Amino acid sequence: MPEGVIVKSISSRYSVKTDDGIVVCGARGRLKLDKKAPLVGDSVEISLLAPAEGMIESVAPRRNSFIRPSVANVDALVMVCADVNPVTDPFLIDRIAAIAELKDCEPVVVVNKTDLKRSDRLFGIYSGAGFTTIRTSAATGEGVEELRAALRGKISVFTGNSGVGKSSLLNALDPGFAAATGEVSEKLGRGRHKTRHVELYMLEEDTMIIDTPGFSSFDAEEGILRKTDLQYAFREFAPYLGNCRFNDCAHVKDEGCSVLAALAEGKIAPERHASYVRLYEQAAAVPEWELKD
Repeated sequence: MPEGVIVKSISSRYSVKTDDGIVVCGARGRLKLDKKAPLVGDSVEISLLAPAEGMIESVAPRRNSFIRPSVANVDALVMVCADVNPVTDPFLIDRIAAIAELKDCEPVVVVNKTDLKRSDRLFGIYSGAGFTTIRTSAATGEGVEELRAALRGKISVFTGNSGVGKSSLLNALDPGFAAATGEVSEKLGRGRHKTRHVELYMLEEDTMIIDTPGFSSFDAEEGILRKTDLQYAFREFAPYLGNCRFNDCAHVKDEGCSVLAALAEGKIAPERHASYVRLYEQAAAVPEWELKD
């Protein structure tokens, strides 16, 4: 059977990119019954019903999947932030980064608007934590090629709080991006009905991007982070895990905590630990029954 990747989904019709071009497909009903409803980003096998028309027969195992946008097999989650007009709260970045880490997705932090402020604070927090961290300016072009190189060969999702210049940055990567998304918005009447449209935009032959509304929309639908998992979502904690006095150490205020010792020694950024504590307290407040699959 021909194989391909789903690059667009609209009204239960899927555009599958194959070696021979785009094939518009429906999906076998059994896939939904088996809880394998296709998502943009899925690798699939299809059968051909007519030229450029087909049916999705099977979906390959996924590396990961997200609820909003409804997309699978994401390689990188790009978080665009700024330290000026508006200033991004590190907690917004950290909760999305935690989701990415736990879903085997590379977090990439892009500090934008560096023509207005060099943003040493945000750059230092995330480069120090071991993230790919890139300074950019859509106005001057700084960092655009560095970002392009970081995205090459990957499926990447972009998110960021309103006003940080995400759309301008995407347009700096490819001026056709605005035209493509604007055309989709006009056709679908965005905000006027419930049609769910997800599309991967080709930046290069092997490089695909999807835009998202922002941090809050992305985070709200991604489920509940378990408090016991959170320590693994903060990569700079890794050298210290297992060295605490107590095996069930929460790394919040526990005596003999190696993570807190590293924090006191300046090896962990206080902003990152503060985000961890905030996420931990939120997760701890969730009843156990809500966590069951």
